[in-house]
Amino acid sequence: MTKRRRLIVGITGASGVVYGVRLLEALKDQDLETHLILTRAARLTIAYELDRSVDEVEALADRVHPLADVGACVASGSYRTLGMVIAPCSMKTLAAIATGLTDNLLTRAADVVLKERRRLVLLPRETPLHLGHCRNLVAVTEMGAIVAPPVPAFYARPKSIDEMVDHTVGRVLDLFDIDAELAHRWREHAPSSS
Repeated sequence: MTKRRRLIVGITGASGVVYGVRLLEALKDQDLETHLILTRAARLTIAYELDRSVDEVEALADRVHPLADVGACVASGSYRTLGMVIAPCSMKTLAAIATGLTDNLLTRAADVVLKERRRLVLLPRETPLHLGHCRNLVAVTEMGAIVAPPVPAFYARPKSIDEMVDHTVGRVLDLFDIDAELAHRWREHAPSSS
């Protein structure tokens, strides 16, 4: 029997919860098992930024883990996953990961992904950045994480926020070799120069 591949999705309370939600939507069409962890602040931000409830967001995942459940399967290195995406990643969560503070399931799962040398992709949402933010970004990068700020690709000539979000989500999934056909590829459909 072939086991389904697994991906952990964390959503924090930073602005931009749409990235995590769209990621879950895109993964519905893939042969993947998704594990969702929401912070308390993420639950509030969902209410502020989206026209859907926390229950509707949780319904997009195959499994939802309570933030306080540090004994959940995703807290163990023996539980095999492709890795984890935190979209968006607050500066608080970034700082916790950078310093090895694992006081909740989200940061514990991220720590496990790093120690097992799996892929951890963080979409930090803050601007401008102070030196402490920059140092934490360097620290997580040196630990093996991939920092992928949700920066729009204007060469794709997006016509809506949804198109900008899709492009970012598509590029994040590329990092796991998952092609959800969301990203506009540079020069893939360019007219010939002849």
